[in-house]
Amino acid sequence: MNIKYVDLIDQTYYFPQEEFTLDGENLRFHGIDLMKVIEEYGSPLKFTYLPKISENIRKAKNWFQEAMDKHAYKGQYHYCYCTKSSHFEAVLDRALENDIHIETSSAFDINIIEKLKGKGKIKDDTYVLCNGFKRDQYIQNIARLINEGHQNCIPIIDNYEEISLLSNVIKGDYKVGIRIASEEEPKFEFYTSRLGIGYKNIVPFYEDQIKNNDNVELKMLHFFINTGIRDNAYYWNELVKCLKVYVRLKKICPSLDSLNIGGGFPIKNSLAFDYDYQYMVNEIINQINIACAEAEVPVPHIFTEFGSFTVGESGGAVYEVLYQKQQNDREKWNMIDSSFITTLPDTWAINKRFIMLPINRWEDEYERVLLGGLTCDSDDYYNSEQNMNAIYLPKYKKERPLYIGFFNTGAYQESIGGFGGLQHCLIPQPKHLLIDKDKNGNITTKLFAEQQKVEDLLKILGYSTNETKSL
Repeated sequence: MNIKYVDLIDQTYYFPQEEFTLDGENLRFHGIDLMKVIEEYGSPLKFTYLPKISENIRKAKNWFQEAMDKHAYKGQYHYCYCTKSSHFEAVLDRALENDIHIETSSAFDINIIEKLKGKGKIKDDTYVLCNGFKRDQYIQNIARLINEGHQNCIPIIDNYEEISLLSNVIKGDYKVGIRIASEEEPKFEFYTSRLGIGYKNIVPFYEDQIKNNDNVELKMLHFFINTGIRDNAYYWNELVKCLKVYVRLKKICPSLDSLNIGGGFPIKNSLAFDYDYQYMVNEIINQINIACAEAEVPVPHIFTEFGSFTVGESGGAVYEVLYQKQQNDREKWNMIDSSFITTLPDTWAINKRFIMLPINRWEDEYERVLLGGLTCDSDDYYNSEQNMNAIYLPKYKKERPLYIGFFNTGAYQESIGGFGGLQHCLIPQPKHLLIDKDKNGNITTKLFAEQQKVEDLLKILGYSTNETKSL
């Protein structure tokens, strides 16, 4: 009878996989000896495996190049990274090594762009696409970047007021894009995205505010689907509607030459994950080619904005199972040494799935469990709803510590969780490692941030200062 955890995985999934292998009874991730990392740094911890960022960027560039060659596509492809997925310098440094461009979403993003430009990481010809609803500080920062000579900074117009706001502070000519307010999936509580300008209003907006404005040049139409690029009727229907707007606008606006197909690729969230990236890219390029040929307009240059796809699969979180609570006849709660709400907030907020696997004891018998976090909040758990299937782990044994890993967690979790700030129930933020490879291919580790200390939290809360000021 197959009762070992390794047998369960072997009969359920194809295993080992590209990034997951076994070394005896211990799990390796991209060849990283996770147990060795735990022995050196302890638990809980989070990590970023930097080589995976470059790997995914190269993959996407190859998919688009192959599709463009196949369909004799005459436009160019530009890969953009969405900074909101992870703003950390190490992440952006690694991404920018791969000749990419940047998409921003708020005012302080521009300050990061300026820092990177000062270090030579961002060049004058790097595209900086500025998305989001723009208030005064964001407008001022965009204007400063353009006024200082970065002509490839392209504000993506989100509402009817932004052209006049930008024109008031930008000296001379500048380029813009327009974001389409796509229709959301039927399951959404609202029908049309709050971001951008409606399909029917794009051409009238161009004719009213851009066509006769000598200082503004329309270069890009931005198409974004919140649920990402997926092979379903909803995505293809929205793409067709977008292409109709593009060809109609192109016929009256010769300067329009780029289409931004935002809405990123999905990332692996299960050992059973199956997504044909090359097929999707081929079909997107084919559809654009056909639409433009039928309308007798030149094909656009293609921009993509990949955030989660760029950095998501580089991240991981490691926890120790501290204790098991038998709450009734059938529910066993494995309590981890941190909190899901604070360290993986998407598991709590949107029931997001990540790959969860034990790091050690794969040769032990397994049992069905629920996973609980340390906060006194009943929502601090991870169960079959998030994991897609029931959770099975090696049986809890007090004398044999069990470590578990959550993988492909590199996008959004730190910013949504408030990295370095207050955490629910004052559970400290775990230490964070940067994992890389040296020139010889050897794995290297670097401590990026220590686990929060009580002094850090007390300072935020105001307990460490007695200073008062008179108004």
